[in-house]
Amino acid sequence: MSTSDEPSLEELRHGQALWDFHHVNDAPARSDFILVLGSHDERVAEHAAQLFLAGTAPLLITSGGHGKITRGRWNITEAERFARIAEGCGVPRKAIIVEASSTNTGENIINTRQALQDRGLSATSGILVTKPYSRRPWATARQQWPEIRWLVSTSDIAFLDYGSNAVPIRRTIELMVGDLQRLKVYAERGFQLPQHIPEAVWRSYEFLRRAGYDRFVLRDGA
Repeated sequence: MSTSDEPSLEELRHGQALWDFHHVNDAPARSDFILVLGSHDERVAEHAAQLFLAGTAPLLITSGGHGKITRGRWNITEAERFARIAEGCGVPRKAIIVEASSTNTGENIINTRQALQDRGLSATSGILVTKPYSRRPWATARQQWPEIRWLVSTSDIAFLDYGSNAVPIRRTIELMVGDLQRLKVYAERGFQLPQHIPEAVWRSYEFLRRAGYDRFVLRDGA
């Protein structure tokens, strides 16, 4: 089991395999709204602001309460923090909807849909902005709101360049391990669109889990 906060070269190799599988990134196209999923990575909000300012959508929605990383670290919700970042980048506050009650990705989608309905707004297309390991949010959005034509847009950052003091690479690998497990488990429960996971990717998951990158995996009965 790995005990260092710095992954070994072998652990990084397997982390890269998960990163490559998880990464979904479409070319931006004009859409009805941009949905920014809250997280601990503030670069997500900055990227969403860039998309808005480039004219890809007239509305930016930030979604998320206090997540498993930010709970106890930030004194405001992820949605409000991301809204302030977007506003600081030049997005008009009147173009931002803040949805601050969601506690998981499914709720991000469901509550955003309700927020638009409450305002009498209809939509057929949306851009999902999240962390670069984006397959699980994309699969969730397609399952929970299939009427929307979903595109995914993420920051263009390579795996080995992604880590920072605020977003440690070990935590990123732990989150990707948890996400890969959830892709399988949540699809079986009907929460997400099923995804084919190649055997080589699953072997990397198993290696990393044995190596101690299991902080965010679901335990039996979860």
